[in-house]
Amino acid sequence: MFTGIIEALGKITEVTKVDQGVRLETSYDAAFDDIKTGDSIAVNGVCLTVVQADGNRVRFDVSAETLHRTNLGSIKEGERVNLERPVTLAARLGGHLVQGHVDATGRLESVTPSGEGFVLRVSLPPEVSRYVVEKGSIAVDGISLTVATIDSEWFDVAIIPHTWRATNLSSLQPGALVNLEVDVIAKYVEKLMSPLQRNVTGMGD
Repeated sequence: MFTGIIEALGKITEVTKVDQGVRLETSYDAAFDDIKTGDSIAVNGVCLTVVQADGNRVRFDVSAETLHRTNLGSIKEGERVNLERPVTLAARLGGHLVQGHVDATGRLESVTPSGEGFVLRVSLPPEVSRYVVEKGSIAVDGISLTVATIDSEWFDVAIIPHTWRATNLSSLQPGALVNLEVDVIAKYVEKLMSPLQRNVTGMGD
């Protein structure tokens, strides 16, 4: 489990084809002196398992399924990625509950300066649009953000200068693919309410 508060920026240093998946190697800016083989790290919001840790470099094996469903399928050497270690039970929940299970990908439509920050518009895939609400939480490339405005096909998020500097957002250009994870609570509520909705519908027949 993660919080969407990015701890470090990584840089992809190697992408190696392995069977139907790939092995990714990334270096990072911060000192993660507690990372070891078997640990989980969110890379652009995707929960991956460390298969090798060496100084400020870590390697991950990424399956074909993950490559298909996330932007890691098009990642290239030199690209910047957001990194977050799992939250501990004693840590503050600074963002929102993020599982590291990407629900869909969207495209960065535009980046508009707004005061000292920016407003980002991201396309909203129809399969997840019902879970996204104005002032609700959404993870974009693993970053916990608040939805400022929403339409049927897109949503806007306001980015403060610190988030712009501390994440990969400043390196993205319009058209870039980003990972989206909606608030898991909305999905649980939908499933719990489904039997009630079916019963109500049946009573009206």
